[in-house]
Amino acid sequence: MLPVDDLGEPVPVPGPPRRVVSLVPSLTEAVATVEQTVLIGATDYCTHPPGLDVTRVGGSKYPKVDRVLALRPDLVLANSEENRPEDVERLRADGIPVWVTAAPATVPAALGSLRRLLGTAWDVEPDWLVEAERLWRDVTPPWTRAVVPVWRKPWVVLGRDTFAGDVLLRLGVVNALADHPDRYPRPDLAELRDAEIVVLPDEPYLFTPDDGPQFFPGLRPVHVSGRDLTWYGPSLVAARASLEAALRP
Repeated sequence: MLPVDDLGEPVPVPGPPRRVVSLVPSLTEAVATVEQTVLIGATDYCTHPPGLDVTRVGGSKYPKVDRVLALRPDLVLANSEENRPEDVERLRADGIPVWVTAAPATVPAALGSLRRLLGTAWDVEPDWLVEAERLWRDVTPPWTRAVVPVWRKPWVVLGRDTFAGDVLLRLGVVNALADHPDRYPRPDLAELRDAEIVVLPDEPYLFTPDDGPQFFPGLRPVHVSGRDLTWYGPSLVAARASLEAALRP
């Protein structure tokens, strides 16, 4: 029986993949810790590990599919939220196996997804995966309430069921829009006052001390690494301590 990805789609890979194109930065970093030499292509936003020398295939949302096909990969890694279904379908129509990870709503779900991918494709359990599971098992009692923008022009903030929201919750930070019907709502700024802090990551939008805090008067601004907040993979080992240090006054 063929292995299936997070969405239940069969992935016809006969053995450990040797030519991998990753369309997801956090998956690129995770695979690189297992066997970096199998990576032959990645997006322009795959910044880790530093110095990764592979063919760049454009962005996650709009990859250059022809460039991916020209690399003749035996596996492409994608994500249901970051990548477009039509690109996945085209790759599969051309005979390229694609493993699609689901958009995780929690840290355990993200780590479980990585465990399945790495265990199925390469039969490995990296030390960082075990350590990340240990570090993020505990949930700190709530001590503050936050608004978490991820984009502006227009404003987009964290809503319900997001990985980053669960990261903050495990650190004791309650997302003020956790009960919003949308995962990434686009509210009016006037709606974003029921909080004590505003968490401003440096990606995907680069919020800075001069671009962000002024729109949330009365809220304590907290600048954090977007990678610590939104990437799931090896970065989670250091992310907990880094985020705790940034969030606490």
